[in-house]
Amino acid sequence: MSIDWQTTRAAIWRRHRQALRAVHEIDRVRLSDLLEIDRQKAAIVTNTEHFLKGEPANNTLLWGSRGTGKSSLIKALLNEYADRGLRVIEVDREDLLFLPEIVDEIRALPYRFIIFSDDLSFGHDDASYKALKSVMEGSIESPPENVRVYATSNRRHLMPEYMKDNQAAQMVDGELHLGEAIEEQISLSDRFGLWLSFYPFDQKEYLHLVDALFPNVEDRESLHLAAIRFATAKGGRSGRAARHFYNTYYDQF
Repeated sequence: MSIDWQTTRAAIWRRHRQALRAVHEIDRVRLSDLLEIDRQKAAIVTNTEHFLKGEPANNTLLWGSRGTGKSSLIKALLNEYADRGLRVIEVDREDLLFLPEIVDEIRALPYRFIIFSDDLSFGHDDASYKALKSVMEGSIESPPENVRVYATSNRRHLMPEYMKDNQAAQMVDGELHLGEAIEEQISLSDRFGLWLSFYPFDQKEYLHLVDALFPNVEDRESLHLAAIRFATAKGGRSGRAARHFYNTYYDQF
């Protein structure tokens, strides 16, 4: 079934059907909901606005700690700019081999598409990243002007990094020559012109997120004590932990 992009803002590639499925219930998160990531938010908003205007814009890699708002930021961009022609297609890592076919369907359309791949990473024997490279930088055909890739990952270079890979590096006439494995790792992440790093929240930042979710609570001391205990039990402070705390205790404060 073909997608009516005039009424559809987002779609997901379904491997078994080998087709796009329209998304009708989109996460309602807004840019204003995302706190403590102002630097990353400003950078990706600027890049996306350039993209929407037909100006030079980068493929973007959002990497770093889990639960810090990477995926939510991309969803918020769709809610912010869908009325200006932004559309999002989500493609899982396992389905990147189909990316050239997906792009063939949309490259002539009058919309701006973000290809969104969440939790992106590759093994050394995984060749699916080659399709991603082709879409971002082209092959014999130039990359589509109306498509950019926004990916999230816990890894800066998208591939596992082993000590043995670094042992292949050599110094030649005072210059560092990296081993082939390292070169391959960097060649993939280098396709992303904009890198945005996300780090774990400290306690003050985490409690700021909790306060935003409980705006009417008067007993902040008890709220904060419960929130700190909750984050400790989960093993870390993050926006996701704050949301999970709210889901658990929203009716108790």
